[in-house]
Amino acid sequence: MELSFEIKGIAYRFDSAKPLSIALPLRNGKENPSCYYAAPPVFETIRMGDFTGSTAEGGPVNHKQISLAPHGNGTHTECFGHISSENAATINHCLQEYLFIAQVISVYPAKKDEDHSITLADVVNALNGNTPEALIIRTLPNEASKQTMQYSGTNPPYLEPDVCTYLATIGVKHLLVDLPSIDKEIDGGVLLAHKNFWQYPLSIRKDCTITELAYISNYISDGIYLLNLQILNIDLDASPSQPVLYKVTLQE
Repeated sequence: MELSFEIKGIAYRFDSAKPLSIALPLRNGKENPSCYYAAPPVFETIRMGDFTGSTAEGGPVNHKQISLAPHGNGTHTECFGHISSENAATINHCLQEYLFIAQVISVYPAKKDEDHSITLADVVNALNGNTPEALIIRTLPNEASKQTMQYSGTNPPYLEPDVCTYLATIGVKHLLVDLPSIDKEIDGGVLLAHKNFWQYPLSIRKDCTITELAYISNYISDGIYLLNLQILNIDLDASPSQPVLYKVTLQE
């Protein structure tokens, strides 16, 4: 279905029948990316008396219980509650709009000593003067191994904190990356990139989110998209999520 919409006086068109998911599917077991020493997701068949919640085992329906760690098991979206003790800081309260103009950029993390990080200069250059509501950063090289990478203890790439200060300054409200965290894996709990993006704690941007462990396939080109950011209606600081892109064109 061809649909049109207008944002800031600019009219766009997109085809709702051509979604581009940048989420990784959650699977039972180890065929998922993992970080911060989280155990893999577990899908367990519910059994009670003579009831078995598995049609493969002769039960009438499939009925399973899932155990997972949102921050460690796959694509997830988090709010400032990730670093705050505020009771209302849950993702379902903070994210209540779901459609945004987004820009996809691709960046090679810069090497410095034992680290690889995304620099402000590279992000500014890739944005090319644009100020999207949502920014999606694909790190290069974009290898398929990201889909099942076991990141714990590997010191993966991260964002320099001044990148997040800049994004907050230009009004980017939703930051999506294919990394396990926007901060360095071990930083002593400083979490400057998270804090700078949310402007925490002095001027908290409570309706802004960070999505980590996305996967932006190579067939998705850099450019402007409509983003549908889908989460569970869950009272936690983070939720497993499915960000979906739609390629947009300018309406004549």
